[in-house]
Amino acid sequence: MIEVKGLSKVYRMGEHEVHALRDVSLSIEPGDFVAIMGPSGSGKSTLMQILGLLDTPTEGSYKILGHEAAGLQDDELAVLRRETVGFIFQQFHLLSRMSAKENVMLPLFYSGKMARSSKAHETRPTELLTRVGLGDRQDHRPNEMSGGQQQRVAIARALVNNPAIVFADEPTGNLDSTSEKEIMAILHELNAQGITVVLVTHEEEIGHQAKRRIRMRDGKIQSDERLAAIVRPSPGANLSLSAPSASIASAAQTAKSAHAASAPLSLHVEQGFRTLWANKIRTSLSVLGILIGVAAVVAMLALGRGAQTAIESQLSSLGSNLLVLRAGAQRMGGVAQESGSTAKLQPDDALAVQDEVAGIRFVAPSVGGRVQVDYGNKNWNTQVTGTTPAYETMKASTPIIGRFFTEDENTRRVRVILLGATVVRELFGTSNPIGEMIRVNRISFQVIGVLPEKGASGWRDQDDIVIVPLMTAMYRLLGKTNVDSIDIEMNPGVDSKPIEESIIELMNKRHSVREEYAEDAFSIRNMADLQAALSQSSKTMSLLLAAIAGISLLVGGIGIMNIMLVSVTERTREIGLRKAVGAQRRDILLQFLTESLVVSALGGFAGIVVGVSSVLLLAAVTGWTMSVTLGSVLMSFSFSATIGVVFGLYPARKASFLNPIVALRHD
Repeated sequence: MIEVKGLSKVYRMGEHEVHALRDVSLSIEPGDFVAIMGPSGSGKSTLMQILGLLDTPTEGSYKILGHEAAGLQDDELAVLRRETVGFIFQQFHLLSRMSAKENVMLPLFYSGKMARSSKAHETRPTELLTRVGLGDRQDHRPNEMSGGQQQRVAIARALVNNPAIVFADEPTGNLDSTSEKEIMAILHELNAQGITVVLVTHEEEIGHQAKRRIRMRDGKIQSDERLAAIVRPSPGANLSLSAPSASIASAAQTAKSAHAASAPLSLHVEQGFRTLWANKIRTSLSVLGILIGVAAVVAMLALGRGAQTAIESQLSSLGSNLLVLRAGAQRMGGVAQESGSTAKLQPDDALAVQDEVAGIRFVAPSVGGRVQVDYGNKNWNTQVTGTTPAYETMKASTPIIGRFFTEDENTRRVRVILLGATVVRELFGTSNPIGEMIRVNRISFQVIGVLPEKGASGWRDQDDIVIVPLMTAMYRLLGKTNVDSIDIEMNPGVDSKPIEESIIELMNKRHSVREEYAEDAFSIRNMADLQAALSQSSKTMSLLLAAIAGISLLVGGIGIMNIMLVSVTERTREIGLRKAVGAQRRDILLQFLTESLVVSALGGFAGIVVGVSSVLLLAAVTGWTMSVTLGSVLMSFSFSATIGVVFGLYPARKASFLNPIVALRHD
């Protein structure tokens, strides 16, 4: 079963070398009961650790079940260990947060048996605990049991995967005499049923109970005595306590397989929740860090998105695909003269642009100025715009009540007027103004409509305005003979550059502008460029706010990493135990990554709830435009999960590379 030749183990401590084993050779047959004895420092524990696949030799050959184990990697040793051997430790090494039954089930967790449909993983631990006399204490935790009872739980755990060999390291070292007899009786019963038992002890009375006694000193075998013959179990023997698996012979091949069984993700998640629940305060602090970060990201994105939506709403009120044509300013000696000094725009210019330039949908010439309006005993100073009926469509100014004026009313210079929402509030309060007569610069106008609210744009209130027909404004109200500007709406999807050049060329031709003044005689402002610039600025601000909030999320991630590093240090023995009972590196890696992911997911979910609640509260209190989108929520949650994985990776990797023997010895 076991064959060792020329085995040596050297530990390097700085510049010094410690020879724990020196050229050890021995063989152990199936069904034997071997006691390895010797004083402290003799190498007996090191030999058992190598035989039990917890460590590897520096030199020599070690064959188990006919397969060479000396050159196996860490994960291959883990698989072979869980399939062929069981361990009983002097310190018991039971997980305090688990019940007796759950501690016994731990090796099944990593063998993949718990993921199968069979209920053997439920009945097997119960059966073993019953046979070791703890059937009525399955749900008790280690701190609720005596030392002897804890060691019996450790024995049941060692047997749960039907091992061919059981290794016991000072199994009675911490027990009273009564418990010692009970444990040895169980080991004898196991051996009688065909299981090979190898124990390490320094007690002579324990050594005398073995069938073979090996004494060691200074890393060498000093003596090897046969105390009793190996007795094979009879065919009818009761093997219900534990019997080596029929497939043990293929365990080494399984160890080298890339498809060796491992614990399913669902069980890692369950274990993660239980571990975190056992450390509630620490977990809560980690969750709080992620919660604050995610809530800040959600709130900042909502604020930025709300600002962007408000800007887009205001820009939409200016119309789309718009060009604004104005009279330019002549330059003399490098000094710009008054606008319109070279040429002035006329209402007919708008008609010419409409008729002679391709790709034009609407044109609306306009004039403006400040006027005083009054109604009854109330008056208000506001902005007046004189324009044509096309303005209604181009500037999204369809009245919410009433109507817009017609081209006929414009031509006849009719005194009709549309009021912005601010003017209505100042003059009429909550009364309906339609049909009422107001005075504009002492000239009477009839109110025919109320414009839709557009809100403030910078320092200007877009609702503090009145609109009258262009001809009425020019000849009855403002006394102007030329228009201030011409708004031009292009057809959707056209290239604005050729249209702008055609308009400038047409205006220069109509106004006989001399060649040296042609470049500055007229100017065109493309509102699409302005809208794009404002929209881009809004997006940049949103990203900046999100980045600022993201910093707090990163801080939360660093908190997770610190907590997980502390957890790895505190649970070093637990990690060693899990690896000793068959956990591979990926199992340990997944366990700690899962715990980190659970913390970040809990913090992310709570952060979303807090963030959305904060947004709703802030919007209600301040009246700001804030918008929470599904995309921002998903992005925040995904970011928090990513933070958990990224910052949990280093602690998890550190845990997965721990040596099981070093970890089990950790104070």
